[in-house]
Amino acid sequence: MLTGFIDGLLCCLTGKSANVVVPIETSEPADGFEFVEVKPGRVLRVRHIIPERPAVMEQVTGQGGTVHCKRKITVYRNGQMVIENMGDILRPELLHCQNGDTEPSSTVEVDLLDSSAPATSTSTPDPNSTPPPGQEQQEQPAPRQRRRKPKRTVVIDCEQKISSCKGTHSDVALFFVHGVGGSLDIWASQLEFFSCLGYEVIAPDLAGHGASSAPQIAAAYTFYALAEDMRAIFKRYARRRNILIGHSYGVSFCTFLAHEYPEQVHKVVMINGGGPTALEPSLCSIFNLPTCVLHCLSPCLAWSFLKAGFARQGAKEKQLLKEGNAFNVSSFVLRAMMSGQYWPEGDEVYHAELTVPILLVHGMHDKFVPIEEDQRMAEILLLAFLKVIDEGSHMVMMECPETVNTLLHEFFLWEPDTSNGSKTKQEPAKPAADRNPLSNGQVQPIAEGKDKNK
Repeated sequence: MLTGFIDGLLCCLTGKSANVVVPIETSEPADGFEFVEVKPGRVLRVRHIIPERPAVMEQVTGQGGTVHCKRKITVYRNGQMVIENMGDILRPELLHCQNGDTEPSSTVEVDLLDSSAPATSTSTPDPNSTPPPGQEQQEQPAPRQRRRKPKRTVVIDCEQKISSCKGTHSDVALFFVHGVGGSLDIWASQLEFFSCLGYEVIAPDLAGHGASSAPQIAAAYTFYALAEDMRAIFKRYARRRNILIGHSYGVSFCTFLAHEYPEQVHKVVMINGGGPTALEPSLCSIFNLPTCVLHCLSPCLAWSFLKAGFARQGAKEKQLLKEGNAFNVSSFVLRAMMSGQYWPEGDEVYHAELTVPILLVHGMHDKFVPIEEDQRMAEILLLAFLKVIDEGSHMVMMECPETVNTLLHEFFLWEPDTSNGSKTKQEPAKPAADRNPLSNGQVQPIAEGKDKNK
């Protein structure tokens, strides 16, 4: 604490930020690490592993299934949003249906802002009530409802082919994106697990994090600047089928890429990413304090992150935090990252337009992201599966690596069952180990009792 106070005092006197993260001097690939210059003077460290795969003759034809995604999204001037699913993929168990039970081929109109409110359809008189004399003819016609003029209407009509992605498939790449204060090292268990299965994995350090360069200008850490970095990384390493895995703030960049490249992004995994709301920095936040003050408070912030990011705060969790190089960024970068989270386009409509399958993973003890936000995300997304890990928190991929790896692998191998026709309810196929599959849209807690590291 005393060292942090002295460094913060020097920071105030000199006007320079202490503990600046700088990249490793060499740019030569070593042990799977590469250094990519996304912009002049802006270098990101990337962990890129291409495993040696056996020669496998793949049968491309007949694999996977094609689903028809068609929905109409209407936003009214009062802020109300109505989603009408008109394609073959309908999930009544996910949607709060106001029109009662429906057939699979019918249209479901859903009010996602207030599902408990009565439907806006014409009212039906009570057959048991006795109207006053002389008013029978006046109450027969239903009252006319004034038509609201929509502010915005979006129509999505596409066919999405979803197939199993195995490690032997050379056209599959996995992208892992960390959040604020993290680094690619938080994915150590996942990178080792999936590279051993034959997957090509790519994990970058965001600017100012890990061993990437740390520009001393706040504009370098806005959402748009970081999103362009991830776009450059994606375009450099992308294959024909790409799976994006994001954690916390990194989920927003995965959503951005899935929206920008729907033909190349095959599936998305969102780990403790929060609700489908537009990003906007908080005006009343501790991160709005001067950089030197934040630097003095850095030991307290690190302790708070340990308390809120892990379900337990023992020696193992402290070691994981240290090995994962998490929350080890300069106060200037931390302040700029939190202040630069401005993304007004990433609202509910933006998320509702996504047509790729998405797995939502939530740690039950997460104190940063309430479970209600991930439940809201599951309602908005067209094809989403929400899984809750009982013994996990915000850093669930570090706390429960075996459970997370199993969930991710089952999701990668999942493909829709269209053997009974395209209108059949989509259920993830059971894996070879006959484990409980990813239920379509249902929140299922998972006990983390088989983790050998616990």
